[in-house]
Amino acid sequence: MTPGARLVVLGSAGLTEGFSLIGAEVHPDADPARVEEVLAQLVKDGSEALVLLESNLAHAGGVWLNRLRNEGGRIVVTELPPLAAPHDYAPAVDEVVRAVLGPEALR
Repeated sequence: MTPGARLVVLGSAGLTEGFSLIGAEVHPDADPARVEEVLAQLVKDGSEALVLLESNLAHAGGVWLNRLRNEGGRIVVTELPPLAAPHDYAPAVDEVVRAVLGPEALR
C-alpha cells in the first residue's frame, strides 16, 4: 500500500480483532448499511484504501460497493473468508478462472 493509504476491515468481531492488532481501521459486527457508510466516506474524503470485507458483507451488494468494484482506482475492495468456516470459502474469481481455463484449472 502507498504511504497514507488506509487498511479498513469490516466483518465479525472475531475477524476484525486480529486486524486491529496490526493497526487496521476495523468495524466489528458491521452490517451492509455500515459498509455503505464507510465506503461513501472513503470516497468523500478522497482516501486511498484497501477495504477487506468478510464474505457475507462482500456479497450483500450496495450502491457504493458495486460502484467501487466496477470502477477500481484509489479504493480497492476485496473479500475475506468467514472466520468460522474458512474451508467453505471459494473466492468469486474461481468461477472466472474455470470459465477461461476450464473446469480442471483449480484442482
